[in-house]
Amino acid sequence: MVNATISVSDFVLHCGIRPDQRSITIVALLVIYLASMFGNLLVIMVIKMSRQLHSAMYIFISTLAVIDVVNSNTIIPRLITILQIDSSLVPYGACLMQMYVILNINLMESLLVTFMALDRYVAVMYPLRYPSIVTKKIVWVVVLFLPLFAFLFHIPILVFACELSFCRTNVLPYCYCDYSNMVLVSCNSDPKYLLLLSSFVIVLGFFPLIIVLFTYARIFLVALKVSTLDANSKVFSTCVTHLFVVGLSYIPLLSSYILPGAGVKMSIEVYNTMLIIGNVVPPMMNPLIYSLRNNEIKSRIYMIFTGKKNIQDNVHH
Repeated sequence: MVNATISVSDFVLHCGIRPDQRSITIVALLVIYLASMFGNLLVIMVIKMSRQLHSAMYIFISTLAVIDVVNSNTIIPRLITILQIDSSLVPYGACLMQMYVILNINLMESLLVTFMALDRYVAVMYPLRYPSIVTKKIVWVVVLFLPLFAFLFHIPILVFACELSFCRTNVLPYCYCDYSNMVLVSCNSDPKYLLLLSSFVIVLGFFPLIIVLFTYARIFLVALKVSTLDANSKVFSTCVTHLFVVGLSYIPLLSSYILPGAGVKMSIEVYNTMLIIGNVVPPMMNPLIYSLRNNEIKSRIYMIFTGKKNIQDNVHH
């Protein structure tokens, strides 16, 4: 640790996006934000208003929508503001809080998507036992457990962030407060600071991803044995689209968290792009993939906006 440290009362967030790319980036972020908010709030409203949609699967879907709303509001408005003025001053405490909240959101979404994959796995593999295995009580325990576990799990990261000292700069070369960047610009040379984050991500990043891939692979194999082409095609389409969103969420974020801890250096543009894609795109895609392709939810949306029952209203999945 370098002795000549400076007292940091705030951080300067500086995006590594070229001036000629800012306008299109702001427009893209605004479109993503509006689409994310509209899609997720619509899903929350429809599920809340329809008693028929208060089953285990829809509780998971509405919880994912709530997490995505919080995620979009935590990141995108700040990103747009910073891009407009090129840099932004953030108080030290507020920066730590944003970092902590984003880490918790990422973990909650990762675990929730894993539970949703397991829910579909039980539904496909053990359809007769599904109601007794996946009960509302279990689902609510999972939903309430997620934020508590995430916030407690990341306390060591918050403690480590508070230990960091700065002697060269208080400028974070990114659009929001990120723990990895704090460590990289600090004067602390102890590898424990990045190794802790990498270890956490491996345990609760890679392992959930493996579980998700395994469950969808098993579901796909079961679908191949189904004689009807239509059912086979539907399951295949569901698996592919779900895995697409999982890939968008997991791969950029896992790479951005683990590679710095492993000593791999990335350009600011690459790092920024990975974190932006991993954080802001999935909340826009999740309502389309998990909700709006669901016949039950589409039927309720149709009924709410038209006052008429859709023919699919009687279809249950």
